[in-house]
Amino acid sequence: MFSYSICDVPDEEIFFKQCEALEKNIKGLKKEKLLVDVDDTKIQIYYYDNKEIKVINSYYENELYIDAEIDLEPFFKKK
Repeated sequence: MFSYSICDVPDEEIFFKQCEALEKNIKGLKKEKLLVDVDDTKIQIYYYDNKEIKVINSYYENELYIDAEIDLEPFFKKK
């Protein structure tokens, strides 16, 4: 499991920009329905090659982060 801290506070604008960046840089990414918790925490789940990637904007944990079953860094390296 890979975990990436994006922001040390929840930030909806950065959350959606991060989702856009994943969708742009990872070809073949499958997007699931956006989940919204009662505290307005948002979780966007994706699948790539049957591996799960979750972008989490958590008001409970007070941070924005990504948990992934694959390493995402190779998708963002400059070519």
